[in-house]
Amino acid sequence: MAAGLPVLAEGDFYYEVLGGGRFRSTIHAQGAWNEHEQHMAPASGIMADCLARHEPRDDMRMARLSYEILGLIPGGEFEVTTTTLRPGRTIELLQAELVAGGRVAIRATAWRMITSDTTAIAAFEDPGIAGPEDCDPYDAALVWPGGYIASLQMRIAEGHRAGSGTVWLHTSHPLTDQADSSGLARLIGLVDTANGIAARVPPGKGSYAFPNLDLQIHMYRHPEGEWLGLDNEVSFGTDGIGLTSTVLHDLKGPFGRAEQILTLRKS
Repeated sequence: MAAGLPVLAEGDFYYEVLGGGRFRSTIHAQGAWNEHEQHMAPASGIMADCLARHEPRDDMRMARLSYEILGLIPGGEFEVTTTTLRPGRTIELLQAELVAGGRVAIRATAWRMITSDTTAIAAFEDPGIAGPEDCDPYDAALVWPGGYIASLQMRIAEGHRAGSGTVWLHTSHPLTDQADSSGLARLIGLVDTANGIAARVPPGKGSYAFPNLDLQIHMYRHPEGEWLGLDNEVSFGTDGIGLTSTVLHDLKGPFGRAEQILTLRKS
């Protein structure tokens, strides 16, 4: 292995469980901007998995996850610590921190809310999208480097263009070598991909880099299945700041939204 690169686990999964809240990333978690970092997508998935396992309650579900990316996410070994910031009978606020190389790389909070039967008034305004069976195969590895992007199966909808597009994602790799993560954690581990599916400018030297500083996910319905649909729009401002906005879908329809604030940098 080249000097300076992290020691990665081997296997057809994203993370090796080391015990005690510690993990080791594999090549499948490798980021697109730097070869020695993790991609935010699987990193957010493993944090969602840890949050879901923290003092679980059958009468509650996570409805909002908010991730702050505090710097480069190193590949290799790291630890996730979880705490309850605000306990409650009907609403709880949880926190997770991903610590690598002696510093917090990502801080996440999650609102966990009590559930009840509101079928009689259930409704949503987000439009549906074409299903993956009606979309064309798409190889994002032709545009983006890194092991994470290479690990995905993608299908792209008609009308896709720079700044706006619809893509379906699926991965055959479990989140960890234990293969016991929830379906929600696995889907959350794909959401951050949204920032690259309809980039306004191509990545690479001579263009612009546009990494996100955060990931905000709101879910008005609990998602199901293993396919995630991303219907998104990308806006670039005039002062170096952008925004990726995405409606999230499973095979039953829309279930929530994601937002990512971007820093635009000449590369």
